[in-house]
This record gives sequence, C-alpha cells and structure tokens, in this order.
Amino acid sequence: MSPADWAIVAGYGVLTLVIGLWLSRRGARSVTDFFVGSRALPWWLAGTSMAATTFSVDTPLYVTGVVWRRGIAGNWEWWAFAISHVLMIYLFARLWRRAGIVTDMELTELRYHGRPAAILRGVRAFLFAVPINCIGMGYTMLAMRKVVETLGLWDAIPFDLPGDDRLGIVVATSVVVLIYAGLAGLWGVVATDFFQFLLSMAGALLVAIFAMRDLGGVDAVQSALVSRGLGDRLGFVPWPEVAELSLLTFFGYVGIQWWAWRNSDGGGMFIQRLVASKSEDDAVRAAWLFNVLHYAVRTWPWVIVALAAIAVFPTLEDPEVGYPLLMTRYLPAGLLGLVVASLFAAFMSTVSTQINWGASYLVNDLYARFVRRGAGQGELVRMGRVASVLLVALAAAAAYNQEDVGTVFRFMIAIGTGPGLVLILRWFWWRVNAWAEIAAMGSGIMIAIASYLPWWADMDFGLRLALTAFGAAAVWVPVMFLTPPEPEATLEAFYRRTRPGGPGWRRQRAASGLAALQDLGADLRSWVYGVALLFALVFGIGWALLGGWAWAATAAGVATAAYIQLRRESARRRAVLSAAAALGSTR
Repeated sequence: MSPADWAIVAGYGVLTLVIGLWLSRRGARSVTDFFVGSRALPWWLAGTSMAATTFSVDTPLYVTGVVWRRGIAGNWEWWAFAISHVLMIYLFARLWRRAGIVTDMELTELRYHGRPAAILRGVRAFLFAVPINCIGMGYTMLAMRKVVETLGLWDAIPFDLPGDDRLGIVVATSVVVLIYAGLAGLWGVVATDFFQFLLSMAGALLVAIFAMRDLGGVDAVQSALVSRGLGDRLGFVPWPEVAELSLLTFFGYVGIQWWAWRNSDGGGMFIQRLVASKSEDDAVRAAWLFNVLHYAVRTWPWVIVALAAIAVFPTLEDPEVGYPLLMTRYLPAGLLGLVVASLFAAFMSTVSTQINWGASYLVNDLYARFVRRGAGQGELVRMGRVASVLLVALAAAAAYNQEDVGTVFRFMIAIGTGPGLVLILRWFWWRVNAWAEIAAMGSGIMIAIASYLPWWADMDFGLRLALTAFGAAAVWVPVMFLTPPEPEATLEAFYRRTRPGGPGWRRQRAASGLAALQDLGADLRSWVYGVALLFALVFGIGWALLGGWAWAATAAGVATAAYIQLRRESARRRAVLSAAAALGSTR
C-alpha cells in the first residue's frame, strides 16, 4: 500500500478511538448503563448496530468462498436465517423489550423455577460467553489475519511481533477495540458501529464497482463463468445440484436450520439491542432495519465480487482470499486505503459487540448471580471491564488454531442446532420446563459433535442438521412430559411480565385478569408476509443486477403485495389490542 493508503487507515483508527473515548465520558455507572445503554437506543441506531455486528471482516471472505464452491445458491446457508429473523420482528421483539432484562440468560430464571433454572442459566451463560463467543471472535480474527497476509500489511511493521506477525496486528487492533468498548460500554459500541457500518458498505461497493468496470460488467463475468463450465454457480436454488451444495443440504437450510438452532428466538447479540431500545416500537423497527440491511442491501456487493474473483482467479487454493486479492488488483492508491480501513471497521464492529455481549453474561449471569450476589453497581462495571480483557485474550488464543472461515461457520451452526424449538415454545406454552431446555441443549451438542467423528465426517450437512434437530427432539419431548411443570406462581409471574398471546397461557391469563399484549394470529400472518417481502427484495435486486428483468419485475410485484398485506395486518393488530385493552378482557 502507498503512504496515502496507510494515512487513511491510520486516520480511521484514530477517529474510531476518539469517538469511543468521547462517548466514554457518559460514564457507565451501572450494569444497565454498561450492557444495555440505559435502554435508550433509537431504532435506527440499534438496527444499524445489529447489521454492523453481523458484517465482520470474515463475511465477505466467507461469501467469496461459498459462491466459489457452492454458487450463489450456497448463500442459503445464511439466507435461511432470514426466516427466523423476520420471526424475531413480529413474535419476539416486543416480548424481549417488555421483559425488562439485561441479558437473555436472565430470562431463564423468570420463565423457570428453582435449581434447574439456575443451573441452566449458569451453564448457558458460560457456554455462550466463553467457548462459543471466543471461537466466534477467533474466526473473525482468522479472517482478518487472511486480509493482513494477502495485502502484506505486516511487512510495514518495523519490528517483530511475538508469535504470528499477521495475527499480532489483528490482536493489536482488538486491543484498540477493547479500550473504547471497555470504557464506554454499549453506547460506545453502537455509536462506532454506525460509523463502521457505513464505511464497511462503502468499501464493499467500491470493490464491486472497480472489479466490474475492469472486467466489462456483470454480463461479461457471467459469460466467462459459463464458458468455463461454471454456469451452475449463477443459480439462486440448487436444482438439481450446484457444485458442492446438494438438494438435501438446501432443504436442511430452509426446512430445519432456522427453527432448530440456538438463536431461533432472536440470539443474544440481537436481543441485547432489542432490550436496549427506547420502546417496544423502536425494537420492532430496529429488527426490520437490520433485516433489510443484512439481507437485501449488502448481499449483492459480496456476491458480485465473489463472481468476479472466480472469473479472475480460477485456480486459487484458498478461495476466501479472492476478496482481498481483487482489492489489490483493481483499487487505486487512496481508495485501497479506504477499503482496507473498511475491513478493519467491519472487524472492529463485530469484535466490540462480542466483547460487550460476552462480558454481560460473565458479569450479570455468573458473577452477580453466583459469585457476588450483593455486589454494587460500580463493582459490576469494573468486573465487566475485566471480563472484556479476558475474552479478548481467549479469542486470540482460539484464532491461532483455526484455518478456514466457512468450515468453522458450519461447525458453529451444527453444534447450535437442537434447542431452537424449545426456545420458541417457552414463550407460548406453559408446559415447557427447564428440564426440556436442558435436554435439548445437551443432546443437540452431543449429537452434533458425534456427527463429526471419523466414520460420519463426510455426512451431508443437511442430513447432519436433520439428525441433530430431530435427535434432540426425541430426547427433550419425553423429558418434558416425564418431569413436572413449572410452579403455577412462576408461570403466572412470567405471564404478567411479558403477556404473550395465543392459547398456551389461557389458564394464567384468566388467573391474572390481564389481556394479552400480543395478537398471535396477526403476528404469525405478518411473519409469512414479511418473509415474502424480504426474499422478494433480496432476489429482485439480484435478478436486476444479473439481467433477469422479468424475474426482477415479478419479485417487485410480490414485494408490493406482501407490503400491502403487512399494512393491513398492522391495522388489524392495533384494533384488536386496543379493543382488548379498553374492555379489560382476558383474551
């Protein structure tokens, strides 16, 4: 890189640190300040922060590798989560905000009772904060290391770093993140997220534009792929099969993955933004903004660059480095520095969230719950900063033992499959108990890990998902019915606090005399229309970019019809809930 490029990257780093330190003047005086921003986030900031969190440096590299090996249809590996993310908008956003908790793990002891609830809360908090979170941060660091290596950034360091020089730069960047995330708490994280998301998107668009301009446009790239026998990479659905993606795996994505995995009712990092929103309406709007930004807006810059990488570098041993290679090939001085800064921004936005989110579990759900139950707010904030340092150190250690971003991503999906249906049902059915959730979580992890043993190592991923999801169900369903339900007092207290809709809480609703604050039927219909709207936007933009104008027009029609239905359901929902509130009914 040129001196101008380095100046831009350095300027970005200084500006980010200044913003974070300036926000630290707000002062985090309590756990609520430090981990949920005093519940004062506006919807546009919360939603953009959610999108920035999922836009890490590993995602464009991951998408490049996926498209290379599995074609555009390979993106169903993460597109499928849109089904549950739209469910988050209509079924869970208001419920999470209404619960008034600090972490989603805290809900465990509101919904369940006694020792099983305490054990479940502690075990899940540790698993998510340490091994799962640190592996996640580790493969984010791995992706950043690949960028540093491909661009040769470590050559500019005038001294030797201990261990792996490439990873040393990444860890040093993580320390910068640690400074502002540890001082400012969630407000520092989300404010820098906003700036970092805009920069990250600008970088992705620049790479796509310059690559397409040099290659002659999208049509020329498609022609080049077809001429090399790679036309199957251009399909949106694997029919009958695309490269390394089978129909069985595809059906596993769209039919199982979204409801069976551990974040089926929102996921910890997203829930943190929902409970930190100013109001229930802000939580809903934030969830919609995230979905549009995550799926409809930024899918296609990544995919277009991935197609260009296949056309330009058809024999790469590691396809994931195709993204940074295109940067060095096509971007002029100055713009290259801006795009490198955008990758650092993507990396920092994700790591800052994972630091704060993981620390929230260690402090709120472990230290304050089991170690120092009477700890003051100042002590808890200090422990949050200590926990942040610990998590970065553990993540750096994990990064030294990973090699392939896509492989780690699929492994994380596999071991998280199993408890999803229980997490959904616990909101809407009184009979779900702590033992059912413990059985679902434990059996899912064990079955998933067993499926990676040598004699099953080549199992189709769709079959692995089905085996894990239905195998876990075969364990937790009988466990639930063979163990006693939660005490009625616990169930009624949970209903009074969250007031979910549907028939699953009829007895508690009658006992409390409080109407449901949710029209479950309208929310489920809105979910269906919302999924149709979101995928119509995703595919419509894709077809337009790839020249499929008839299909793009069809998608626009579907999106319009779905939007009209969503408006109707919204009006119906408001009328039903207003009438229930006015009559004081026990619906």
